[in-house]
Amino acid sequence: MVTAQNTAETPTLVAALYKFTPVPDVGALIARLEAICGQYAIKGTLLVAPEGVNGTIAGAASAMRAALAAIGDDPDVGTIDWKESWASTPPFHRMKVKRKREIVTLGIGDVDPARQAGTYVKPADWNALIDEDGVVVVDTRNDYEVAIGSFEGAVDPQTKSFRDFPAWVEANKAMLDDAKKIAMFCTGGIRCEKSTAYLKSLGYESVYHLEGGILKYLEDVPKDDSRWDGACFVFDERVAVEHGLSEGDFVLCRACRRPVDPAARNHPDFEDGVSCPKCRHTLSDAQRARYRERQRQVERAAKRGDQHIGQTLKAANRPDRG
Repeated sequence: MVTAQNTAETPTLVAALYKFTPVPDVGALIARLEAICGQYAIKGTLLVAPEGVNGTIAGAASAMRAALAAIGDDPDVGTIDWKESWASTPPFHRMKVKRKREIVTLGIGDVDPARQAGTYVKPADWNALIDEDGVVVVDTRNDYEVAIGSFEGAVDPQTKSFRDFPAWVEANKAMLDDAKKIAMFCTGGIRCEKSTAYLKSLGYESVYHLEGGILKYLEDVPKDDSRWDGACFVFDERVAVEHGLSEGDFVLCRACRRPVDPAARNHPDFEDGVSCPKCRHTLSDAQRARYRERQRQVERAAKRGDQHIGQTLKAANRPDRG
């Protein structure tokens, strides 16, 4: 058996996973998942709700394989797919298993992705679909994610959170009503499933979504054939990935939690651990002073060879990731 004692491997295996499935006892499943992740020294965040499980976890490869197998053997989870990628350094510093009302927060109670989700489209078939006449392609992610990459010609709803998506649908009914087909995508597939289920609950029939999300597309589709432009934001310390799931050249602004590219890092308003051009002028002097002190503690910890909790990517706890 693989245990926490024999998992000293590099690089780190990262798995993004979710499953819409009825969970009769959320508390009991949380306890079992905590035990599995503790046994194999896995780090990351898992969200558990009556509608299923969602999250991203990371660890040594052999330990991750064992942990994922154990999660799939759980009677309340069952067979579960995940998207794998690799990180040069551990992307999480703690393990959290959290109770939520929804594993991805839409705020509409009568949507059932397990029954209503749209038609899956494999990455190999995605280009052909979005090239068809009359297809409206919708990016279901949030504005800070879309800002660093999306599919060519995709509609950006400019949402701040996934909760804003139903309002966007209501405001854009004319466009959606006129579409021959509606093709939707997100990071790993979970928001696509819920958004397509929502549209189907409103009576739209020709609704499709990218199976496995952007991550699977970037893994499977050669760069020369790709319709993807830019990088894909991910909810861990890698910040973003590109074709082949290689790590992108982004860092995270520790104030506003937006990804910061190399050009923005050369801007006078960028201060590592404190601010970026997007948020510098929204912060008070007291906030900037607090962030500078946190950054000093992070740098001291790094010199000692330790990890400071201030480095943890709080965006990984957002309930609308994936």
